[in-house]
Amino acid sequence: MSFSLVFFVVVTFVLLCLLGWALRGPRAAAVPKMDPGVLEGTDRSHITCFPQVQRALAKEDYVFLASKGSTQLARRVRRERREIALAYLTFLREDFQKLLQLARIIAVLSPEVEAGEEFERLRQRMKFSMRYQLIRMKFLLGFDPLLEMGSLSQAVSGLTIRLEAAMKELGERAALASELASSLKGSGLGTT
Repeated sequence: MSFSLVFFVVVTFVLLCLLGWALRGPRAAAVPKMDPGVLEGTDRSHITCFPQVQRALAKEDYVFLASKGSTQLARRVRRERREIALAYLTFLREDFQKLLQLARIIAVLSPEVEAGEEFERLRQRMKFSMRYQLIRMKFLLGFDPLLEMGSLSQAVSGLTIRLEAAMKELGERAALASELASSLKGSGLGTT
């Protein structure tokens, strides 16, 4: 066998393993249970934390430390700041997973749930997982993928905004239904 064929088979196997890992879903029932903590932490705090992470990874600090201090100190600071960035990335993934759980709950409560919405959530989860793993790998290899991490943070923010709008619409519908039901009871039409 040629080296090219072996390389192709190995790369294909690795990609299939990564795809399988990215597609694995939570081991929950078909109808999601309401986790009381799902609404906590969706306050877009990742937006407020990202500028600090971005600043912590700025190259100017490393250059200054290398010139005024030692290169060993600069390396240690860089390693510690990368660990902070990886922790932020993990927080971002957890926030995204909470948002997807909330999206499932909203879909169950919404009267016009479509099959395409479930496919869209699966596509979003797969896309997020692939981007997350790529950014994480770049950090572990010594790169600082700030643009990609900013893009991932914006994607989570966009999902947060869409879910807030859906929750508002669902709340308005519930209020309208409650108002309609109480007006029907008041007029005597709702009693049997």
